[in-house]
Amino acid sequence: MSLAMFTLDGDRLVPAEIARSMWKHDQMHGVAVSGALARALELRLVELGRTDLHPARYTVDLFQPATMAPCTVETEVVREGKRICLIDASLMQEGVRVARASCIFLLATETPKGDVWSPVDRPKPPPENLVPPSDEPRVPHFISDSPWSQSFPDHQNSGRKQTWQAGLPVVDGEEGTPFQSVASIADGTSMVVNWGTEGVKFINTDITLALARPPVSREIGLSVTDRVEYDGIAVGTVEVFDRAGPLGTAMVTALANAARPIDFGDVEFEDDGSRKPAE
Repeated sequence: MSLAMFTLDGDRLVPAEIARSMWKHDQMHGVAVSGALARALELRLVELGRTDLHPARYTVDLFQPATMAPCTVETEVVREGKRICLIDASLMQEGVRVARASCIFLLATETPKGDVWSPVDRPKPPPENLVPPSDEPRVPHFISDSPWSQSFPDHQNSGRKQTWQAGLPVVDGEEGTPFQSVASIADGTSMVVNWGTEGVKFINTDITLALARPPVSREIGLSVTDRVEYDGIAVGTVEVFDRAGPLGTAMVTALANAARPIDFGDVEFEDDGSRKPAE
């Protein structure tokens, strides 16, 4: 069974069941929205013939809930130069723009000489004997006050969280790319920074992903680095990494949504995307 988040109908993207949000039944989750936008941006770069450029800064504004209705993505090249290309994208449903994204693609060159500070301690993927390297989609792994596992109830605690997962294909029949994977998984920043003892009670309004290099595969990790909350507004950041080391950072701004929390304390997930009550 395909675990892709969309099927193609002409130029329209039709959301699959796995794209459905847990916030509301007729709402698409941000992982799918971000994946669709990233795919369109990457395809537009390929159309320009600029395979020499790498995604460096990707920003998504989630200003209106995307529904489970078919959608299209429109793109615009804002600026193209020798070492930079800026492309915008808009996710459209029934003629209304419900989300937008912007990506700066940059040309990799040489690292200048000299020493500059960087952290020594970096997050690491789960051990390979627990999670063998694979781009095949599966239930995400987490570590918190509890050790690495795929059991969501085990991680419904106040501990600092880290996740490791492989990106879902964006469109059925397409393998997906490392950039599409990291862009979609970056929406999970809100989950790992805002997940506490009573579930997730904040919903993110944006995603900002900064990458120093492309991922080596579709396996991506997020490790919480900071969270600040005042009066129902939370800002959270994570370090983004893969099996080759650090990639960059991701940040989200989120609003309190306590009236409709997502409670992971009594649910487990299967690799096919289905849910079942926790044992």
